Amino acid sequence: MTGEGVPLETEKLATAEIKAGSPFSLIWLIPLITAIIGGWLIIKTQMEKGPEIIISFKTAEGVEAGKTRVKFKDVDVGVVKGVQFSDDFGHVIVTAELSQGTEALLHKETRFWVVRPRLSLSGVSGLNTLVSGAYIEFAQGSGEKSRKFIGLEYPPIISPGQSGLEVVLKSDKLGSLDIGSPLYYQGLQAGEVLGYELAKDNKSVFIHAFVKEPFSKLVTSNSRFWNISGIDISVGADGLNAHMESVKSLLLGGIAFGTPDTLEPATGDVKTLVFTLFKSQTDIRESTLFTRKENIIAFFDGSVRGLEVGAPVEFNGIKVGSVADLSLEFDKSNASFRIPVLLSIELDRFKLRGGEPFIVDTKALFYQMVKKGLRARLRTGSLLTGKLFIELNIHPGTPIRLLADKSYAYAEIPTIPGGLDQITSAVQSILVKLERINIEKIGLNLEQTLQGTNNLVNGPELKGSMQALQQTLSKIDRHAGPVAENLDAVLSQAEVTLKLLNRQLKSGSSIMQMSEELTDTARSIRALVELLEQNPNSLLFGKPEPGE
Repeated sequence: MTGEGVPLETEKLATAEIKAGSPFSLIWLIPLITAIIGGWLIIKTQMEKGPEIIISFKTAEGVEAGKTRVKFKDVDVGVVKGVQFSDDFGHVIVTAELSQGTEALLHKETRFWVVRPRLSLSGVSGLNTLVSGAYIEFAQGSGEKSRKFIGLEYPPIISPGQSGLEVVLKSDKLGSLDIGSPLYYQGLQAGEVLGYELAKDNKSVFIHAFVKEPFSKLVTSNSRFWNISGIDISVGADGLNAHMESVKSLLLGGIAFGTPDTLEPATGDVKTLVFTLFKSQTDIRESTLFTRKENIIAFFDGSVRGLEVGAPVEFNGIKVGSVADLSLEFDKSNASFRIPVLLSIELDRFKLRGGEPFIVDTKALFYQMVKKGLRARLRTGSLLTGKLFIELNIHPGTPIRLLADKSYAYAEIPTIPGGLDQITSAVQSILVKLERINIEKIGLNLEQTLQGTNNLVNGPELKGSMQALQQTLSKIDRHAGPVAENLDAVLSQAEVTLKLLNRQLKSGSSIMQMSEELTDTARSIRALVELLEQNPNSLLFGKPEPGE
């Protein structure tokens, strides 16, 4: 004990025992577990994340980041993540994230477009977006895998997944056709126009059209397409004809097609063909179906006003060709003009008896027909338009007038006047004959004849004879019977005739009528004289009865 009242044991100091701690603490488990879970969630999110695509549009109308949905066959498969301008500010770049599994739908030819309310002549579409808002729709395409696309400004005409055939048509001009114009087969709508583009030659237009099933199976290499836009009006032998396919084709334009029955087999893949779009169904029969052609030439001297390139050439009313060219030539040797007209004759329009192909020496055949009287002449096709056409026909006995020289390699057919030329020639012939008549001499002779007749009628001899005759007849008893009555009638007729004669002479009327009246008067007087010679007493007792 070191002090009072304090035991010795309490004076010993307590000492701390230090031991080595554990290298791992349970408190670090929480952040570690959190990091593991976070990493797993990130990896899972990335693994479940769908493809991200970039779409280029001209405008971003109706598209908003985080709101505009992306749909495939009306199923929500993604959302727009961002909208920004391109580097040149010419387009809008839309970034969208799609659901996992849509990678198989994204190819080079996959098409994207914005669905919004649209009003056009072809109809109304996108009305459901008035409530839900605009969205991006796409249709699966083919080709290589891709993540960048150029969006369409208008929804495609072909519904996604619709089967059919796309055809390409070539035309001189687009006309009233437009995207959505209907395509008809036998009056049934079989497809629509997808679009159009200018050809590389800058002279024609390529029109892309879609023919849906089952009509696509009817398209072969022999099919013909023609324009049915507007109203087709034609004037024929049966009068005025007007035809319209439908009101829709009248407003939007339209195309019709058909496959004619032919002996030629269908060849080639229609997907690789470019079809000609004819102006009308009539134009099909008049042009390209007849490929074998032979050119002949004809020379005309008169006016060919109304004759144009493409005018028909007919034989007995059947078209056998058309006018290929015409020009004006001057012959300095005799200072005259002539008009050579090149005729393109379609040989396939001629059929040999028995159905054999028309394969002959055409030049020799034409010269043989010329010897038999084959001639060409101009005829009027329409009095309303004044258009002319060339008629070929057999005119035996007409002169053979050939004007072609060695510079022409075509067979020549002689021409004869026709149409207005024929009428003009006839009128000129009549005028020439009238010019040969001496009108002055005829007028002088007629004047002398009228003067002589006037002297005869108004001369004293005729007046004295008529006065003596009147004195003699006045002695006849008024009641002498039928002869007296006849005599009165004769005198009355003579008096009327004389008055008419004087009137005609004074007015200068036709001498033929005057001559007829004088002849009747002379005949009546002659009958009276003969009666008096045969029966002198008839003045007293009348005309004797037959048999006395």
